[in-house]
Amino acid sequence: MGRLVTPRENLASCRQHAALQRESFDGADLASVRLRQLWFTRCTFRETDLRQATLDGCYFKLCDLRGANLSGASLRGASLAGCDLTGADLRAADLTGARLGRVLTGAPPHGLTNATDVKLDNAVLRDLQLEEVIGWPITR
Repeated sequence: MGRLVTPRENLASCRQHAALQRESFDGADLASVRLRQLWFTRCTFRETDLRQATLDGCYFKLCDLRGANLSGASLRGASLAGCDLTGADLRAADLTGARLGRVLTGAPPHGLTNATDVKLDNAVLRDLQLEEVIGWPITR
């Protein structure tokens, strides 16, 4: 019987622009992971440790990032469309040029990104694009 592949190894082995659907990374230790502009659709990252991760150019569609620790992560040019970021920790994260928006799934609030109770202390929000985000504006 073969060795089980860890979530970190699974992601690290993905080629640039690879598409992952309905995968669960809940509670995984993905601290300092470097991803290659991956496309995530309906994936879950609840309570996942993504501290200091490099997620530049990654695309998250309808993903669950509730309670994820993204402190110090780089999300430059990333897209989060219709994602749930409730309670996520984005302190000191770099969101330069990132897009938080919606997905056309029907009448709101379906398909809207939820940023309720997100922690943004010292986050870089330069050129951040927002479209119908629940819980915004956020006080830093």
